[in-house]
Amino acid sequence: MELAYYSDFAVRLVNTEEPGRGKDGLTSVEAVRDLFGPSRQAARRANDADVTRLRSVRARLRAVFEAADTGDEVLAVDLLNALLMEFPVSPQISGHELRDVDGRPDWHLHIADHAANATAGYAATASMGLAFHLTELGADRLGICQAAPCRNAYLDTSTNRSRRYCSDRCATRANVAAYRARKRLASERTGPAKDRTDERTEERTEEATDERTTDRTAERADDRADGGDAADAAVTAGDGAGRTGRTAENVQDSSAPGDR
Repeated sequence: MELAYYSDFAVRLVNTEEPGRGKDGLTSVEAVRDLFGPSRQAARRANDADVTRLRSVRARLRAVFEAADTGDEVLAVDLLNALLMEFPVSPQISGHELRDVDGRPDWHLHIADHAANATAGYAATASMGLAFHLTELGADRLGICQAAPCRNAYLDTSTNRSRRYCSDRCATRANVAAYRARKRLASERTGPAKDRTDERTEERTEEATDERTTDRTAERADDRADGGDAADAAVTAGDGAGRTGRTAENVQDSSAPGDR
C-alpha cells in the first residue's frame, strides 16, 4: 500500500463533520469502525473513548486543511508536524505478494499498525499520509470546499491545481448559484434602464400630443380670423353699395326741376 493512499484517511475523518450544516457523523463506535474499514485490525479495537479522541484529532486535521486553503503553508506544516510528533508511525517495507512486470516483488512503504489504541493508529496513518501528500504535491493541494455551506476538505489532484470543490455535486450547485446570481445582477442593471426608456417614451408622446394640440388650436384661430375678415369685407361692401345707391338718387332728384 503506497503512502499517498493514507492521505485519504485525513479527508475521511475531517468530513465526518459538516460545521456549516451543524451535522456530526462521528457519534458512535460503529462510525469509528467505518472510518477504518471492516478489514483493519485497529477497527476491531475501537471503543466509546475513541469517539471523543477522534473528534479532537479531527479538529486538528481540519485546522491543517484550513491553513493550507488560506495560503498559510507555514502554519499548516507546523500543525501537521505536531500531529506527527504526537502520533508517530511505524513504517515497514512490504510487497503484499505483488509483482512488477518482471516478476519481482513490488516493494513499497507500508505503515504498520502498532498503536496503543484505535485513535492513535488512525491519527498516525492520516497524519503521515497527509504529510506525504503535502511534501510531494504542495500545500496548495489541500483545500476546503468553496460551495457554501459545505466545508468539506479535499485533496487536489488536478493537473492544473484548479480544484475548488469537494465533489461534483458541490461544483454543480455552485455553478447553478453563480448563474442565478449573474441573471439577478443583469436584471437589476437592465431594470432601471428600461424604466428610463419608458419615461423618455412617455415624455416624447406627451410632447407630440402637445404639439398636435397647439397646431389644431392655431388652425382654428386662423379659421376664425379668416371668417371674421370675410364678414367685415361683406359689411364694408354692403355699406359702399348703399352709399352709391343713395348718391344716385340724390343726383336724379337734383336734376328733375330743370327737366321740368
